[in-house]
Parts: sequence; structure tokens; C-alpha cells
Amino acid sequence: MRSLSNQSYRIVAIPGEGIGPEVVEASLKVLQQVAQLEKFTVQVNYGWLGKTALEKFGSYFPQTTIELCNGSNGIVFGAVSQGGLLELRKHYDFFCNLRPIRIVDSLVHKSSLRPEKIKGLDILVIRELVSGIYFGSAARGSDEKGTYGYHTMLYYDHEIRRIARQALQKAQQRRGKLTVAHKENALPNLPWTRLVQEEATAFPDVVVEPMLVDNLAMQMVMNPQRFDVILASNLFGDILSDIGGALVGSLGLLGSASLNADGFGLYEAIHGTAPDIAGKGIANPLGTIGACVLMLEQWGEKRAAQRIMAAQDRVLAQGYRTADLSPQGEEILVNTEQLIQLLLEEIYNLYNLQNLEIEVLHESYQ
Repeated sequence: MRSLSNQSYRIVAIPGEGIGPEVVEASLKVLQQVAQLEKFTVQVNYGWLGKTALEKFGSYFPQTTIELCNGSNGIVFGAVSQGGLLELRKHYDFFCNLRPIRIVDSLVHKSSLRPEKIKGLDILVIRELVSGIYFGSAARGSDEKGTYGYHTMLYYDHEIRRIARQALQKAQQRRGKLTVAHKENALPNLPWTRLVQEEATAFPDVVVEPMLVDNLAMQMVMNPQRFDVILASNLFGDILSDIGGALVGSLGLLGSASLNADGFGLYEAIHGTAPDIAGKGIANPLGTIGACVLMLEQWGEKRAAQRIMAAQDRVLAQGYRTADLSPQGEEILVNTEQLIQLLLEEIYNLYNLQNLEIEVLHESYQ
């Protein structure tokens, strides 16, 4: 979508549980400020999912939430511990999950790897999100050998092909390399390599590299700079993308977008409810803010997205850190509210600076 002045958007915020309400509310403050500066509006409705929805409506994924989400421009989601999220993803067919892993220069020393290993790191993990082992047949049972459980990893070929096309398009727009996670030595009936390579004939400028998922996980912690776009199934993508938290310094930094074929999306951090810190006001909101950046980019509001990222980089460069980033030395510990205030101030300062530069440039041509 192309950005238009005075554009109006409607989103549904689903805070959920644990730290979800804290990071969602924090992110909405940042979203509303850049909307004001860029002269578009964001109307927010609130929906329910998970335990809070069960308590209020008797369902983890109530019809009320569906009706709110229908016709909206996006869903900003916090976190739930159980129930509702898989149903939400399936209902709207959010099959394409984008999980960027980008290192911030001032946080290089927070990585679990040496700085030279992750300098300039920029990986996009694309995870298939509505099929595979989380959605296949599953049950508990018993026989003469004892009690057992099973989950079925089922993928239709057309499901692999459609996520492959999305990954190939993204790789084409980036650095032209797509790594395909697979386990075909043990799971030969899930031919990710063949199906992706067949789709890749329409993308001759993209290099496709199949890689066994266990080797891929090892390479991500040994030589992550080699990767551009990584394509993975639901289960493998879930695990591999969490490695990104160790690479950049914290899971709290990572956001994601889950899109359907129409471009409608669910935007969330990749972390969970974090019940041990819920209600303490110390959660890192940058993952959810990063998800909102992806939403702005999806809308075509590129300048608004860039404003947030520039402000975030400047605040972090000044040494401000939430607790998950383990402040040391001259770094400054801040809580959720303090970090948001710093971001809002930096966004406003950058906006004024940009306007001043434009004014000076204009006067020089007088």
C-alpha cells in the first residue's frame, strides 16, 4: 500500500496476558505519535484472546474479537499462555510469518557471540504458520504397550509452494539468497527442497541453499552473517527464530508480522507472557514496537517506520537499557515507561531536526 496524507487506519489491540498489556500499551503510544507527525490517524479497538477471553466470554477466541478484527487494517497482539492464538492464526490464514533478526550497533556486545561474528547482522526468518505439526492430527491414547501421545506433521504441497513464493520474493528484494530448512533425511515425505527449487525457477536471481535444520541451527550460532532469508516450517521456524534472541541480545528485541494472502496481518513480539516480570513495569517493549514498525511498512507508511527505528537506535546508542539487556558499566537501567518517554522525545527531536534542515535548505535556494 502507498502512503497517503490524512489516511485513516483501524487496528485491533489484543493485550492478552502477562506482560502483553504492558508492551501493547507502550507500543500504541509510539504508534500514535508517529501517526500524528505523519498526518494519518490510527483508531484502536480492543479485543480479547486467551484466558482473559475465556473468563469474559467463555471462549479462548470469541466471536466478539472476530467481529472487531474483520475489516480492520491490522491486529497488534501482546501474548497469551494458552488457547486462542492458533485459532486466530488459522481463522485469518496468517500463513506467512516474518521474523527479522537485526543487530543494533550499540548492542553488539550484548550478543552471545563475539562482535565480529554478528556485526551488521540482518536475517529474515520466514516461518510457515498455519500448518505442520501444530495443526496436524494429535491425541493421547493407550494400548498394550502403555499410554502414548502423537502429533502429526502434515503439509500439503501447495502450502509449501505458497510460503516458498513469499520467501523467494523477499530474498529477491534483499540480498538474493534463500536458505531452506529441512530434515529430509528423516522426513522424506516432506519434500521442501524439491518444491522450493521448482518455485525458484521463476526467481533466477535468487540462490537457493537447502540445509538440514540441525546444521542450520549450528551455523546460526557459528557464522550467522552468512544468512539472508531463512525459510522454515512451523516447528523449525519457531525454534530457529528464537536463536535470534541470543544473537541480538534479547528475545525482547524481536518483533514479527504474520500475513495472509490479502496482506492483512497480525503483529506481535516473539516472546511469551513472561509471568515472572508481569505487572512490574520492567518489560522490554521494543519487540512489540518492532512489530508495529512491520505493520507501518505493510501499510506503506515508510517514513513513520523509519522515524521509530531511528529513534530506537539513538536511544539505545545513548546507553539506555531495560532489565533484559543486563545494564553494565555506564549503561542506564530504565523501566518500560521511561524507555517509551525517551523514544517519544527522540522521535519528536528528530522530527524537529528534519524540519530545521529542510528550512535551511529552502533558505539556501532563496
